[in-house]
Parts: sequence; structure tokens; C-alpha cells
Amino acid sequence: MVSVNDLKTGLTVKTSDGSIWQVIEFQHVKPGKGAAFVRTKMRNLRTGAIQETTFRGGERIERAHIERKRMQYLYPMGDTYVFMDNESYEQLELTSEQVKAALPYMLENMEVSIADYNGEILGIELPTTVVLTIVEADPGVKGDTASNVKKNATVETGHIIQVPLFIEPGEKVTVDTRTGEFTGRYNG
Repeated sequence: MVSVNDLKTGLTVKTSDGSIWQVIEFQHVKPGKGAAFVRTKMRNLRTGAIQETTFRGGERIERAHIERKRMQYLYPMGDTYVFMDNESYEQLELTSEQVKAALPYMLENMEVSIADYNGEILGIELPTTVVLTIVEADPGVKGDTASNVKKNATVETGHIIQVPLFIEPGEKVTVDTRTGEFTGRYNG
């Protein structure tokens, strides 16, 4: 059990209904009148839903211990995706439903973390940014010089992202896996 006064970003908790939540942000509020409370924004690790919840100050909730294993994504196999444990070399197959949020950014041989709660796979945690190659991009309109003008571009995973007009097919770009946004050209 942990007091809501001790919540931190990234902490995982289990609610009375058995849901597993990760704290995204929190705020301690001490109003002029009445008791203090803690306002939180949390993500359900099973469904991906984000919810705002308010707790009374000093309230206690159960902490959920999530084990994270470093694994390497090997290849897709039909409707499943094969991963290998970096330490034991054991292979693990996950369904497309379990990996769907990560699919737009997953490349073969990429290292990921698999979140496990008491033997239940909760999902995949990708690196914050990934390097992807642009395979197709809409043409930039000549003379369109307004700042922050974007165009659609398809990356090697088949996902479509918004990029600046000067990005061309064949270029490598970095993409934030949390937001899906273009963050810059890759210079490597």
C-alpha cells in the first residue's frame, strides 16, 4: 500500500476493481477551505484508457509491481509477433491486439520492454524516439513558405506521419513514440 501523498509519475497502482493504472501526472491541492486532495491523470495499462481521478489526502491505494523485461522484436508470424528475451534467449509470441499501439514504430531487431504483471503481459514499452525511413511523401507545394506547414509521409512500417515540406522519400527521421510526431532528421 502507498499513500496518495507519495504518488510519483510512472508509479503503477491497482484499484479496488483490479485495474492496473500508471500515474501520468499528479497535483497536490490544498484549498483554502476543506481537506487537501490529490488530483491525478492515470493510464489503464490493460486498455490504454486515460482517466482523471481525485483522491482524498492521505488515502492509501495498492501498489502494483510491474516487471519489465528487455526483449528484442524478431519478426511477425501471421497474426502474432515474436520477441526474444535478451538474457535467456527464450521466445515469446504476442498477439496483434497486445502490440497494436506499438506497431506503427516497431522494426525488426528493435529492443523493447515487455511489461508483465503476475504473468499477464500488459504491453510493450518502446524507446522514446525511433529512427524510421520515409518511403513515400506527398510533394511539397512550391512557393508554400508559411512556417509549420506539414505534409503526409509514409514510414517503413506503413504508418503515416506529418513531416515538414522539405522531407523527401529515402530520408531517415526521428519520431516520438509517445505522440507519433516527427521530431527531426536523423543524422547518423
